[in-house]
Amino acid sequence: MQEIILVILAYLLGSIPTAVWVSKYFFKIDIRNYGSGNAGATNTLRVLGSKAGAFVFAIDMIKGFIAVDLAYLIAHYQMSNIDLTNFQVVLGIAAVVGHIFPIWANFKGGKGIATLFGMILAIQPMVAGSLVIVFFLMLFLTRYVSLSSITASIAFPVLIFFIFREPEIMYRLFALATAILVVLTHHKNINRLLSGNESQINLFKKKDQE
Repeated sequence: MQEIILVILAYLLGSIPTAVWVSKYFFKIDIRNYGSGNAGATNTLRVLGSKAGAFVFAIDMIKGFIAVDLAYLIAHYQMSNIDLTNFQVVLGIAAVVGHIFPIWANFKGGKGIATLFGMILAIQPMVAGSLVIVFFLMLFLTRYVSLSSITASIAFPVLIFFIFREPEIMYRLFALATAILVVLTHHKNINRLLSGNESQINLFKKKDQE
């Protein structure tokens, strides 16, 4: 019963629509009506500028981090590494699902990349750090956020299987499923990349003044 309550709580935490609230309360718009229509950090960066985008990314990442750490509220999971990892994965997935389908924003959210990163950071900081390097290296080379996200997601199972050699089967399957899911959710971006129509970004761009 405690596990079910924490999974629901993780979903509700992930459902906090940071981009929607920031865009409405500070910019008087609904971010979902602009740009790509996604309520995430990338679209916020494109539409509202780097400061707003960074803030949204940070809060969405913290959602995933805190959701995973809810596992420590149950004493049993403080004593078993395998059970802890498995339950953390479940909580993290609940938070990511909440971000993608937020109950507080009519189930129309973002793609969950920042929340997913926060989840990985809480479970395996070294893996998260490696993914940050992959992401920003690709972003520096191409200036495509979507391609950087896709590349980092594919690097995730590669790191888990071959570099860090994670023994827990559920986490290995999660890493593989994550890569597949991110690629699928970015299918429109992939089409735009192939056609040369994907938008590039400048990390230091300020919000355009009307």
